[in-house]
Parts: sequence; structure tokens; C-alpha cells
Amino acid sequence: MTWAKELEELRAREALAEQMGGADKVARQHGRGKMDARARLAALVDEGSFREIGKIAGSAKYDANGDLQGVTPAPFLFGKATINGRPVVATADDFTIRGGAADAGIARKMVQAEMMAHQLKLPIIRMIDGTGGGGSVKTLEQIGATYIPAVPGWGDVVTNLDTVPVVALALGPTAGLGAARTVASHYSIMVKGLSQIFAAGPAVVDGLGEAFKGGAANHEEAKEALGGSAIHTRNGVVDDEVASEAEAFARARHFLSFMPEYVGQPARRIETGDPADRREEALLSLVPREDKQVYSMRRCLDMVFDTGTVFEIGRHWGRAGITALARLDGWPVFVIASDPSYLGGSWEAKTSEKVERFVKLADQFRLPIVHLVDNPGFMIGREAEMAGTIRYGVNAMNAIYRATVPLASIVLRRAYGIAGSAMSNAERYQYRYCWPSGDWGSLPIAGGLEVAYKSELEAADDPEALLEDIRARLAKVTSPFRSAERFNVEDIIDPRDTRPLLCEFAGLAWRRLESEFRAHP
Repeated sequence: MTWAKELEELRAREALAEQMGGADKVARQHGRGKMDARARLAALVDEGSFREIGKIAGSAKYDANGDLQGVTPAPFLFGKATINGRPVVATADDFTIRGGAADAGIARKMVQAEMMAHQLKLPIIRMIDGTGGGGSVKTLEQIGATYIPAVPGWGDVVTNLDTVPVVALALGPTAGLGAARTVASHYSIMVKGLSQIFAAGPAVVDGLGEAFKGGAANHEEAKEALGGSAIHTRNGVVDDEVASEAEAFARARHFLSFMPEYVGQPARRIETGDPADRREEALLSLVPREDKQVYSMRRCLDMVFDTGTVFEIGRHWGRAGITALARLDGWPVFVIASDPSYLGGSWEAKTSEKVERFVKLADQFRLPIVHLVDNPGFMIGREAEMAGTIRYGVNAMNAIYRATVPLASIVLRRAYGIAGSAMSNAERYQYRYCWPSGDWGSLPIAGGLEVAYKSELEAADDPEALLEDIRARLAKVTSPFRSAERFNVEDIIDPRDTRPLLCEFAGLAWRRLESEFRAHP
């Protein structure tokens, strides 16, 4: 006697699960230009690596004799898989079943997925499509009562943020809990025209009255106007915007390639084939002599870091700062860089917020930080004051001072004021190099000459000639070599030596970090 009958029933139930919400709803999903949940899982992870957990869970219907008539699968899929050959927890909402609403599912599946990640120290990837929340108003009538909201397993979501890399891909309209699950991550992505994020969707917002409505002509337009990627990848709610689901999967895999599998494990070095002693001639002329002329910091990143490894995060928000992952001689590092092409590189509130977030992320996952500096200061003016720039700027400064991972800074040009002092922790060993184009101080001289020399200029027969004379004298005083004489800066270098010196830093930084991991396994 065997268990063939039961295995036959198992296969039948698995076949029902693979139908998801049924042929019509799956076709509707595809018709919207969206992949279904099972196709997404297959496309995200290494080929053939996904092992589903709880596949036959769902809402079953039985006839009068107790025989199975059909199953509505739970609208949440998860399992163990590999990405780049490394184990992960992969999850996907199934929009074809009640729009991914949790009231159509089994809450324990989602909770178990989150538990699995931190208890087994595995990165987790959430593919979110739908509300993922407590369901509709109709649910209350079915229950017969209302309730104070609580999210089962949210403590596990928080624990994951503290212990393992969390990636979230918004792949459709995500509201309520779906939106919360998206932003509760270390790296998040939206697909342009396909993804929207909102605390509540257009229908709910419209019910609040005219003051809350937008001018959208239809529901699809309303979703974009309320929570499209053009909004949330510009305000910092979500990190990046991509053109397709395939690009979202590729970026998720790329992000994870830099990260350890859990806090306490070292990230991995790879062979990039880029010589550590490579010197780029173009760096010598990168920074213009004219102090108000801009240049491309991204071009600098491409020349300094291992070829093809710069992975920028958050390009569309906090634009005065560039945040990225990259490699130096194969070693993974976090990168912060000023962008002089936006606000002259001045840190406003959003840039400061972005820098704070990524410094904390680097420190949490123990990746060294490289900071390329050209910062004229925190943004000034009424709008900057209204935005609370100084508070956000000081928070970024505090994050840099609290970070305990090795940090190297390269001062390409400006470092002024409080923001200039936030570029590195002056109370630790300063692993710092400066280019001959360096220009620093408590206040930009160009903005303070007339004030500092007001009485002399007013008394002069030729104020313009005196002003030029003062400028010429101060140009000599502000030479970076004067600072180096007093050891106020450690070294002035040939810009072409930047990459070899940073590769040396990366090797020393990882030598220290690996000893840290050995001491606290």
C-alpha cells in the first residue's frame, strides 16, 4: 500500500495554485503590461532555484460530501531561492486574487516569510502589487465588527531592517500596507507608468472632498497624479525609477551583489579586472580653474572606481549629493559625492536626508565609505530655512560622526562652513587627500570681502582697485599649500593618483573590517 492517492491530490492542489486568480484575471494582469507573480519570481531569481513554501495554502471549497471543488490560492507567494548563487527569501503579491488584498489570503504566510529572513539570516526581496492590507469595507460587514488596526508580523519587518538586506519592488498600485511594506526597506524601486504608491488610492481620496482631488481625467491618470514614480522617486519615498520590470529585477540583483547576506557577515570582494594602479590623465583637467564653473562629478566616479561598478542610488532626489555603491580593486564601498551641477553642490534638506540615510546604511552593513567633496556649504536663503535645512544637515553630520566604518575623503574643490566640517569626522584619524584645486574655510571669501573690509573700502580713493588688491593678497593666503604647511590638510595629491590611493585605502579598510568580523563572529 502506497500514498499515491494523496500524492495525486497534492499534485492536483498544486495545479490549482498555479492557476492563480484564473485565466481571465491572469490575462487581465498581462493586458495591463504586468507580469504575473509566478513569472516575476522566475525572472528575479537564479534559474530553477525557487522552492515555494505554502504553495497549496488558500481558501478551499468542498461539496456536500466533503470533496474538494476548488481552491482560491492565497494572494502571497514566497519561498527560498538564490540570487547570484546566494540564498534569499523571495516573495511576490498576486494581484490576480482580490488585487493582492490580505483579506483574501492567509496572514501567517507573510509573517513566516519575514520570520524566515531574519531567523535564517537571509536577504528578503518583496515584489509588491496591491494593497496587501486588511481588505475592503465589505470585510467589516462579514466580520460583524470593526477593530483597531494592527499589522501581524510587523515586528519581524522591523527586525529584518536591523539584520538583513531588504529590497522592495513596487510593481503595481500599492496602497496602505502595500505602501508601508515598500518603504520599509533598504533599497526600493518603482516602474515608471506601472507603479504607484499611496497611503490611500484615488477613490478614497476623492471621497474626502474637492480639496483633496486632483485634475485627473480618468482613474489611471489619477493614480499617477497621486502617487506615481515621478512623485515618489523625487521626494525620497522610493530610491529609484526604472523603465521595466526586467530592469527592476536586474537592479535588485545588482544591489544585493554588493551587500552581505546579513549584518555581521563581510561583503564579498570580486575580481573586476581593473588595475589598482590605473591613473586617468583626464582627472588632471576635471576641475576648472574658474571657481563658478561646474564639472561632472559622475565622470570622476567613473574614472576613479573600478570600471563599470558604480551603482548610483537615489539619483532623482537629494540631487546635490550623489550616493552609490562601487568597487575599488574589487572591494565594495559606499560612495558619497557632491554634485556641483546642482545648487553648486550645496546640501539642502533632501540631500542631507539622503546622505544621513546612506551613511547609516554603510555603517550598519559594515562597508567603508569614500566621500568625494566639493561642498560650498549648507543651502542658504528663505526656502532653505523654511525646509529646515540646518536640522537635516546636522543630522547628516551626526551620522558621519557616529559611523565607525573606515572613511576616506577626497577634497576636489570646496569645503566651507559647517557643511565643510561634516565631510568627515575630525575627531578620528583623517584618511584624507586634497587636490591642488582645493578651496576651503569657514566662509567663502568672495561672499565676505565687502563686509570684512567695509571701512577700508569706504575710505579708499579707488575702492575697486583696493578690492582687486585685497583679492590678490587673499588668493595667496587661501592657497591649499598654506594649509598643508600647517598640516591642516594631510596631503595634496596629483589628481591622477586618486584611484591608486583609494584602492590602497580600500585594502586597509577591509583588513580592519575583516579583523572586526573575526573578533565578533
